[in-house]
Amino acid sequence: MEARMLPAIKVLLDHRSTLCLNVLLPRQQICLLAFLFFKPNMTKNKYFQEWFSNPRRDVIAGTVVALALIPESIAFAIIAGVDPKVALYASFCIAITIAFVGGRPGMISAATGAMALLIGSLVANHGVQYLLAATLLTGVLQILCGVFKLADLMRFVSKSVVTGFVNALAILYFITQVKEFEGQGWIMYAMVAGGLVIIYGLPRLTTAVPSPLICIIILTTVSITMGLDSLNTVGEMGQLPSSLPDFFFPDVPLSWETFMIILPYAIPLTVVGLLESLMTAGILDDFTDTESDKNRECKGQGISNLVAGMFGGMAGCAMIGQSVINVKSGGRGRLSTAASGIVLLILILVLDDLVNQIPIAALVAVMLMVSFGTFNWSSLKGLRDNHLTSSIVMIATVLAVVYTHNLAIGVGIGVVLSALFFAYKVSRLLKISSDLDVSKKGRTYNVTGQLFFVSADSFADAFDFREVLERVTIDVTHAHFWDLSAVGALDRVVLKFRREGTEVDIIGMNEASKTLVLKIATHDKPGAMDEAGGH
Repeated sequence: MEARMLPAIKVLLDHRSTLCLNVLLPRQQICLLAFLFFKPNMTKNKYFQEWFSNPRRDVIAGTVVALALIPESIAFAIIAGVDPKVALYASFCIAITIAFVGGRPGMISAATGAMALLIGSLVANHGVQYLLAATLLTGVLQILCGVFKLADLMRFVSKSVVTGFVNALAILYFITQVKEFEGQGWIMYAMVAGGLVIIYGLPRLTTAVPSPLICIIILTTVSITMGLDSLNTVGEMGQLPSSLPDFFFPDVPLSWETFMIILPYAIPLTVVGLLESLMTAGILDDFTDTESDKNRECKGQGISNLVAGMFGGMAGCAMIGQSVINVKSGGRGRLSTAASGIVLLILILVLDDLVNQIPIAALVAVMLMVSFGTFNWSSLKGLRDNHLTSSIVMIATVLAVVYTHNLAIGVGIGVVLSALFFAYKVSRLLKISSDLDVSKKGRTYNVTGQLFFVSADSFADAFDFREVLERVTIDVTHAHFWDLSAVGALDRVVLKFRREGTEVDIIGMNEASKTLVLKIATHDKPGAMDEAGGH
């Protein structure tokens, strides 16, 4: 490569007068030629494409997201019991950092309600400094999850659980926005209705500018020009910070006691943060028809929380609502995520007077759009068409998340139910048939299916121990032994037949099953009959 590059650059420099470059200074000439030479290679780079393939729409989408991040961050700060700047600084730091190190371009990460719900008691009992320390520990744990590729465990989260998670978040978004109408008059309802008309009606005329941004601009203009003082505004939710965040390490003792205080909070923060981030990444994968690097996202979330913690911010993660806003507004690349953080900082430091006048009605309209767009409406039809167990898992996940406001609990319940239903389905696939020998002195049992803790009892009950036989053959060519329960059932069957004076042969066992049986089975061990008789 270098052998071809150097002569090419030399030819360009020798002919710079022909190329009309003499008007530039020597350093400018070299920089321009280098840019022209390397630009084709840069544009073919995947990471470069993730940044600059869609710059205009990415910046516009990031601006829309930033406007919605301000009231949400302030609301999350209230939930966590901290100053609004703790959540706003976190949103800025996380958005900027994850844009560079994340594994899902176009996904928005910031301070979130799911994380805020977990840290309220820590702040109340120990103060903000311990919250920052817990944020740093959360970052370390998330990086370790990425290093050890724990994101691959997401394959155990079924489609029903993911659908339940999405629907639960949509319902929570809707409930949160409905609360904004409490104590409000007809003007609030009219403004929100007008905002929804703009959001859903403008795309029928043009998609050049995202309709949520136009909604915010128009409703803010109407509110200011008409003097609608009865409407709540962003400024009434909390004071915006007036300076850049400072870099510092949390003021806590570096001791085992501190570690034991923050660890019980850091672990659920790690789990909830990664679950919400990885599920959101999967949803955006489907929305955009692209793939993401889940393990890189784990490490990216960890690095982002480390940065947030060192600049006075709380722990955060991916935001499905804001990510949906970003995608629906045309954002696809890393630039949209970075733009949301940069514009957020500009809004709270430079345009704070204007931002403070944005009516909450405009943001409610945007979040209602997010709620409607996030909910998987086809899942309602699926309740009738899908298998009953899939519907039960989805509904249980929704109810658990909505009731507890804890994503980890809801997903955990969904995963456990999915596993139990799957085990039950697999156990029903066990088939056992038998054939009596011509001599009528022996019988062959043919076993087909998976033998494990759920199907073990069915396997043991399928044999007739009262039948008088000289020999029984158990053919397991089409079966597999998975665990101790399955091997224990085989022991019971063999020892019961032998106790009745029947010889037992086991044939067709595959190597994996044979290894497990030879290791833990007792029916061929010395004294096995005595133990069986004793029981």
